[in-house]
Amino acid sequence: MAGGDFSHTPGFNYALAYWLSCLVYSFLLPHRSLSKPTGVGISLTALLGVSSFMVLTDGIDRIYFIPCMLLDVTMMLIYLHSMCEVDWKKAAYFCVRAFILGEAAAAVEWQVFYFLQRNGWIPGTLPYGMAVMAVTYLAVFAVPYLLESRHTEGNAQMAVSWQQLGTMALLAVSVYTISNLSFVYQNTPFSSVFTQEIFIIRSLTDVGGVGIMFSFHMQNLNMSFRVKADYLQKLLAMQYDNYRIHEESVRLVNQKYHDLKHQIALLRSEITSGEKLQYLDELEQDIRSYEARNKTGNNVLDTILTARSLQCQREGIVLTCTADGSALDFMNAMDISILFGNALDNAIESVSGIPEQEKRLIHLTVSRQKSFVRIHMENCYRGELKMVDGMPVTSKQDTDFHGFGLKSIGTIVDKYGGSMTVRAENGWFELRVLFNRPE
Repeated sequence: MAGGDFSHTPGFNYALAYWLSCLVYSFLLPHRSLSKPTGVGISLTALLGVSSFMVLTDGIDRIYFIPCMLLDVTMMLIYLHSMCEVDWKKAAYFCVRAFILGEAAAAVEWQVFYFLQRNGWIPGTLPYGMAVMAVTYLAVFAVPYLLESRHTEGNAQMAVSWQQLGTMALLAVSVYTISNLSFVYQNTPFSSVFTQEIFIIRSLTDVGGVGIMFSFHMQNLNMSFRVKADYLQKLLAMQYDNYRIHEESVRLVNQKYHDLKHQIALLRSEITSGEKLQYLDELEQDIRSYEARNKTGNNVLDTILTARSLQCQREGIVLTCTADGSALDFMNAMDISILFGNALDNAIESVSGIPEQEKRLIHLTVSRQKSFVRIHMENCYRGELKMVDGMPVTSKQDTDFHGFGLKSIGTIVDKYGGSMTVRAENGWFELRVLFNRPE
């Protein structure tokens, strides 16, 4: 660096800043299931690729500048998508943010180095330049990481729209254009011919751009939370309404069966044929079997199980249940409806896609264990089930309005201070819920 042109930030400084910004966001997004050597290899390859390209194109003619920057951003995008379990649209959204963050880091680092060297506080040599770079990059990248590390779950669940991506890209283009205007056109109201002023304009614009983009991202996160919360509330209300409808339907069916029992008794008193009596015995046994089914000791659970049992019969699914419904008397009716309705609906949807009849199985257990209530549901599933943060990812395309089943179950579990675990292995899906039953 001694004797060099300090009015120009070296390409390697930018390359390292771009790579570090992508690395920061890779820790703020859900990771792909990569082995440690594979992840390290991808990161080092990205660093080598971006650094080599930036060094080779350093000081290139202005006509090639924009295409080269677009290629830099493309490499950053590929790196983020390779490391994170996100689609291309979401990767592009965070890649745009990473690009401006890298610009801000490189601008601040070089301005600090230029200021210290210009005032004679440090010599303009490589060791001092590397020391300033290390300290500055550590400070610059630590701030956004600490601010956003509390929102990793929101980042994972956030669905990015094309409008949000377009707005973020427009912000990035505006910030980048203003911050670099003095390097291209110096005779404008927003540019300067003095190196120190150029650096100040670039640093303040880039840092301000990072702040604006962070605010916009927080607004998107809050909007996403509000939409999902509203939808979840509507979904819970709809499920409870469905339960009330099922309850009325089951009541009517029970009334019909009750009337049928009296009709059979009347026919039995007037029929002496042995064959007819045998037929009536079988019919009465079927009715008794129905009466004994789903009598768990909890009317809400009985209604849900009866309705889902009829659905399983129509779809050729075997649903077995061993439940002590009286253990759930500490929960209100709507919560029981939401918890078991969602669990059974998810299981039925999963099993209905299995072509093998012998694998269309669902089993539910509700039992007491000392002062605890244990709920265990298991069912077969087909294909590969992706798990992120211990929860399965919906296989449906519309992630905005699907995948709320387990979320609503989790809401109920949290409400009663319980715990929930999910496991998918060897074609079997298990849902375990444990409540501490109040005295």
